[in-house]
Parts: sequence; C-alpha cells; structure tokens
Amino acid sequence: MKLTLQEVEHIARLARLALTDEEKAAYREQLSAVLAYVARLQEVDTGDIPPTSSVLPGQSPLRPDAVEPGLSREALLANAPETREGQFRIPPVFPAAEETSEESDG
Repeated sequence: MKLTLQEVEHIARLARLALTDEEKAAYREQLSAVLAYVARLQEVDTGDIPPTSSVLPGQSPLRPDAVEPGLSREALLANAPETREGQFRIPPVFPAAEETSEESDG
C-alpha cells in the first residue's frame, strides 16, 4: 500500500510533527514499506494455528504467594539522605508551604 503525501501530512499533523518536504518523502517511503509488509503478513494462512498468549512453551513458574516479614523502620530509613521523626524527608514541592510549616514548628 503506497501512502499519498496528503496521508503522510495527516499522520504528521496527528503526531504534531513539523516535517520538511524531504522528511515527508522519506516517511512516505518508509511507512509505505511497513504497510506493505503488514499486508504481506495478513496473507499468511493462520487458520490451523491455535491462539497463543506466548511463543514460549508452558507457563512461567510462579513463586508461592506467602506472607514474609518486612524490613524494620530503621532498615528502611538507613540509606535515606535525610530523615525526620522516623520519616523520609524530601524537598518541598511548594516552597512557600515548607516555609509556613517550619515557622509553625518553631
């Protein structure tokens, strides 16, 4: 299937791409080649092939879903760059809010 220049421009507009004339010509050839290959694949008779969810035989082994103890708070916070009162301390998202909360703490 050979794409027209107008179809390539439409696709570029949908993707919000500003293409030069050279890029439009190159993409026209490349996209046309992809569509031709897909059309060729659609000609393959797959009627005798059962649907599959994986190309690998069998199923991936799963581990048993078992409850295991978690880490202690100290172990979780051990590598944190900064903590306060047993919690992670992160940079403020809204600096004004951080200044207000520090003023109320003091």
